[in-house]
Amino acid sequence: MNRELSLLFDESIRLESNVADLYVMFQDMFPEDADFWRALIIEERKHGTLLTNGKAHFAPGNTFPVDLLSDTLDEMKDANTNLAKLISQYREKPLSRETAFNVAITVEQSAGEIHFQAFMDKKADSRYVELFQKMNGYDKDHENRIRAYMKDHAIKVSKSNS
Repeated sequence: MNRELSLLFDESIRLESNVADLYVMFQDMFPEDADFWRALIIEERKHGTLLTNGKAHFAPGNTFPVDLLSDTLDEMKDANTNLAKLISQYREKPLSRETAFNVAITVEQSAGEIHFQAFMDKKADSRYVELFQKMNGYDKDHENRIRAYMKDHAIKVSKSNS
């Protein structure tokens, strides 16, 4: 595997971990929504595990469906840097419940998360794509699930996420 692809894997795995860490913080801040956040945390960690296993088992033989990964390493690095800043910022100054949900929508619209979702939604064109989609199961559409939860619990979606 070439170095850039290896780094792209690493950043993608890190993104899933960072998103899970952010949601852990939200789970702790908002116990009334803990079950919802916990489900997303488990799924984000599962995504990271899928990528870790993909890197270890598929990539050496060049059979890994690389379209699961973002197109650019810089995009992934920026997403991870931004997430780390958000986590640090919110540890210092907690946010409102409404803001937490809107941040989650924004995060799910980030480069790596959108790429992962698009891959999981596409028609399987190989047994590897089909395998990854089956392994991921129904752990997808986080943005839509966040929006539905917000609607069901009368949490306002910000104008920037409308």
